[in-house]
Amino acid sequence: MFPFFTKSCCGWDFFQPEARKTHQENKLKFLKWMRDDLETRLAGLNGAIETIERQINQDEAS
Repeated sequence: MFPFFTKSCCGWDFFQPEARKTHQENKLKFLKWMRDDLETRLAGLNGAIETIERQINQDEAS
């Protein structure tokens, strides 16, 4: 489901502490990227909502 799997995740090496740490670091990096992307999209949606609300209020005032 997530693209943070390393090639050793399915093998014996995954149970080594270094492999687990690398896996967790990759997972964290991916989740932070997802959060940043969602924040960008949310900012765009909030801007669009504010613009439409402002237009509606201007139409009502005229």
